[in-house]
Amino acid sequence: MGILFENDLKLCLALGILSVIVILLNALIQVYLPTRNLPPLVFHWFPIIGSTITYGIDPFKFLFDCQAKYGDVFTFILLGRKVTVYLGAKGNQFILNAKLKDVNAEEIYSVLTTPVFGKDVIYDVPNAKFMEQKKFIKFGLTAAALRSYVPLMQDEFHSFIKSNPQFKGASGIVQLPPIMAEITLFTTARTLQGKEVRQQLNTTYAKLYHDLDDAFQPINFMLPWLPLPRNRRRDIGQRKMTQLYTDIIQARRAGATEKDSEDMIWNLMQCSYKDETPLPDTEIAHMMIGLLMAGQHSTSAASAWIMLHLAAQPETLEELHQEQLRALGGSTTAELTYDHLQNLPLAKHVIQETLRLHPSIHSIMRKVKNPLPVPGTEWVIPPSHVLLAAPATMGKSDAFFPKAELWDPHRWEHIADPHESEKETMDYGYGLVSTGADSTYLPFGAGRHRCIGEQFAYLQLTIVVSMMVRYFKLGNVKRKGVVETDYSSLFARPMEPAYVRWEKREEVA
Repeated sequence: MGILFENDLKLCLALGILSVIVILLNALIQVYLPTRNLPPLVFHWFPIIGSTITYGIDPFKFLFDCQAKYGDVFTFILLGRKVTVYLGAKGNQFILNAKLKDVNAEEIYSVLTTPVFGKDVIYDVPNAKFMEQKKFIKFGLTAAALRSYVPLMQDEFHSFIKSNPQFKGASGIVQLPPIMAEITLFTTARTLQGKEVRQQLNTTYAKLYHDLDDAFQPINFMLPWLPLPRNRRRDIGQRKMTQLYTDIIQARRAGATEKDSEDMIWNLMQCSYKDETPLPDTEIAHMMIGLLMAGQHSTSAASAWIMLHLAAQPETLEELHQEQLRALGGSTTAELTYDHLQNLPLAKHVIQETLRLHPSIHSIMRKVKNPLPVPGTEWVIPPSHVLLAAPATMGKSDAFFPKAELWDPHRWEHIADPHESEKETMDYGYGLVSTGADSTYLPFGAGRHRCIGEQFAYLQLTIVVSMMVRYFKLGNVKRKGVVETDYSSLFARPMEPAYVRWEKREEVA
C-alpha cells in the first residue's frame, strides 16, 4: 500500500509540474511570439479554456474590457476555438454582410439547432434552400395574418389570467419570468402554431417543448453529442414532436380540420420550392419546431424585462395605461385592434428601450471560409478562426446612448426611427431586407440572416405588455431596480428569483 501511495504521489506531482510548464509556456508564447498579421490575442493562462469562463460569466463586460485594451478587433480562445471579435459599426458590416463564400453560419449553429429542430431545415441545409424556407415563413406573416392574430392573443391572455391560481384575489406576489414565458408560449401557439397545438399545450406538447428547450445550453453549442440525460430527452422529444406536427398536417390534408385562422402550418402546406417540389410534411414539422423555439426565448425574456422595469418604475406603467385609454377613446373594456396598436408610441418606445438594454443574443458568430483582410490594417483573419459580431454592445455604450445603463423609454422620443436609415436593401432569396449593419440598434440582426419575425415580435410584445398594464398595477418586492442578467443559457434572461407585487385594477377585478 505504501509503495502504491508513493507512486500515486509521484504521478500527481509529475502531472502538476507538467501543467505548470504548459501554463508557463502558453503565457511566454503569447508575450514573446510575434502575432505577425493576426489581430491581438487576449492574454489567457490556460490553454483550450482560454477566456471561456470570463466571457461566459458576463459577455458584455468581457467584450468592453477587451475593447478598452486591444481596440475593436481582437481574438480570444473559447474552448479551444480562436474567436476573432470585430466590434462597432464597421465590424457589424464586415461580419454580417460578408460574402457567402467567405463566412458561414451553418457550420457554427447546426450542431446546436439540428438536433432540436430536425434535419433538412434552417442550418441543416445549403444556404440557398434555407433562404427559400425563410421566404415561406416571411410570406406567411402578411399584414392580414398579423391583423387576425390580435384578437386571438387577447383571448389567450384573458383566459390565462382568469384561470391561473397565482392571480386569484385582488393582489399578490408572483415570480414574473415564468409567467411571461407561459403567456408568450400560449399566444404564439394559438396564432402561429394553430389551434391543435394550442389544445395540447397543457398535456403532451408542454413536456416535449420543455425537453427541447432544455437542450439550448452552452455545452451543447460546443459538445452536442455528449450522452447527457437532457440530450437523450431532447432526441426523444424531437422525434415525438415531429410526429405530433405531421399528424396535424395529415389530418388537415385529409379535410378533418376546418381552417379557422391564418396559422403558419396552413401557409407552409401550400408552399413549393423553386423546382416545384412541395414542402414535405417532415420539413414543415421541423420548420414549425424551429419557428417556435427561435422566437420563444427572446420574446419571453423581453416581456419579462419590460414588466420588471415597469414594476421598478410604476410611473411609466401608468403612462402606458393612460396612453392605451386614449387610444381606446377612454373605454376600459374595449378590446385593442391592429389599428389601435399603431397609436401607442410609448409602448413602442418601451419595447425598443428594452431590446436595446437587454438583448437576448449578445454574440453572432460566423465560420471563416477564406482568408479575410481587415480593411485599414495588416491583419488577415484565417479560415481556422470564428468571427464574432456583437451589435448589442453599441446599444449599451454611452458613446451612442447617453447614460446607456439607464432604462429610459422616453429617450426614443428624440431618436430617429432606426428603420428610417435602412435605405439599402437586397433580396437574399426571401424578399427585400435591409443590408445596413452600421446602425447602433440591431436587435434583429442584419443581412441575409436578419430575423424575419420582427413584425410578429413587436405585435406580440405590444399586446402582451398592453394587456398586463390594463390588468395590473405592479411594484417591486424588497428590491430596488431590476434583477441582474443571467448569462448561463445561450439566451440572456432575468436572473431568478424575480418577484413582483401585483394589484388588479378595479375595472378587471
